[in-house]
Amino acid sequence: MPDILPNTDLHIRHIYKSFGSKAVLCDLDVQIKSGEFVTLLGPSGCGKTTLLRIIGGFEKADKGDVLLGENIISNHSPNKRPVNTVFQSYALFPHLNVTENVAFGLRSQKLPEDEIQKRVQEMMAIVQITDLAEEMPETLSGGQKQRVALARALVNQPKILLLDEPLSALDANLRKNLQRELKALQRKMNITFILVTHDQDEAIAVSDRILVMNGGKIEQDGSPEDVYEHPTSRFVATFIGEANILECEKINDTSVKTPFGILQVEKVPAWTQGGIAIRMEDIFVYNSKPEKINVFKAHIQERIFRGDYWEFLMDLGNGVVLNVMTDPDEMYEPNTDVFLEFPPEYLQVLCD
Repeated sequence: MPDILPNTDLHIRHIYKSFGSKAVLCDLDVQIKSGEFVTLLGPSGCGKTTLLRIIGGFEKADKGDVLLGENIISNHSPNKRPVNTVFQSYALFPHLNVTENVAFGLRSQKLPEDEIQKRVQEMMAIVQITDLAEEMPETLSGGQKQRVALARALVNQPKILLLDEPLSALDANLRKNLQRELKALQRKMNITFILVTHDQDEAIAVSDRILVMNGGKIEQDGSPEDVYEHPTSRFVATFIGEANILECEKINDTSVKTPFGILQVEKVPAWTQGGIAIRMEDIFVYNSKPEKINVFKAHIQERIFRGDYWEFLMDLGNGVVLNVMTDPDEMYEPNTDVFLEFPPEYLQVLCD
């Protein structure tokens, strides 16, 4: 029979944290499965970095526990946890070359030299920095420093790797390339990665699962597709991607009233007055009125070319102006009238 692997799921159990009178984390309870790539996504001050530091042992929660499998690790110092961190600044040792930076943690454990050399060379090959072995940190580019920092963390074979906005200082093209490499590396090594970022595109690109944080709580927990296509609150709908929020009044289980007319919806609203979100790419534009439901006349106020799409400001009357996206070859002129379709399957009934 095969060996039974130890449970290395992470359980953040009812965590509270305040700084002075300011509550930063409020009864946060979440489980992360071993081998998942999870992103803590949210604006500055939402508590995501504090949570990462509590997992890593750099901050102590006021209340609650951090468990790895069945073991509580809340009182363990950072160097006693099977967790490594890659910081935003990379924190490479300036007096050590690339090889010695990567080997630092293993030397601290006083492992045999032949094992150190073997593991260092294997890890440097995985992150593609073998040719930089003798370089000093001051000679490296931002992307190279990021790879060295990853190798130094992963060579210790942690159960969990924490990533504190490690790509934020890089230019846009390099950042996209390293996002792909980061995801490929995580799949290859099958280690739990927990990334902190405020960049929605980055979170969507690399994650198996996104925890959207706001005000010290998890606003929504789901796959990138789920949190983008099916936001549950106004905050998630507007923080991830661009969504139009329609103020509505419930008529019955399948109909809501908006300032510009009545919409048919698929999900029953839990409120008498609340919001419905729709992405700007999910509103369809027609020159003449189609034989469909949820179709309304609109006036084009403005047209903006975005390269791979057109963005239109559409006035539906009664103070309602929406953003609508079309393909580059769909040409509509400003100061003309069109018809907009709001397919019921794309109308997301929010909780607020």
